[in-house]
Amino acid sequence: MIESSRLKELEREGWVRQFTADEPRLSEVVELYESLGFAVHLEPVTPDESVVECQICFEEESERYKTIYTRLSEEISSRQESIHGRGDGEGA
Repeated sequence: MIESSRLKELEREGWVRQFTADEPRLSEVVELYESLGFAVHLEPVTPDESVVECQICFEEESERYKTIYTRLSEEISSRQESIHGRGDGEGA
C-alpha cells in the first residue's frame, strides 16, 4: 500500500495521479500517455484510495493492478519553457 509520504513525494516531483487499471488497458494507456508526450510512472494499487466496490479486488489481487501517474516529459517541459518563458510569468 502506498504511504502518505510517498504520495507527497510523487506530488513534489510533479506526478499527477490518473487512475488505476490492469492489463490489457494498463499497457494501452501507458502507450497512449507516452505518445502524447507524458512520462508515466506506475505505483502499486492502494485499496483505501479506491471506491468501496473496487477495494475487494484490489485487496485480493493487488499485484494485478497499478495506479498510473503522469507528468510532462522532460523534452516537452523544456519546449514549453522555451516557448512560454522560464517561470517569470511572461510569454516569449
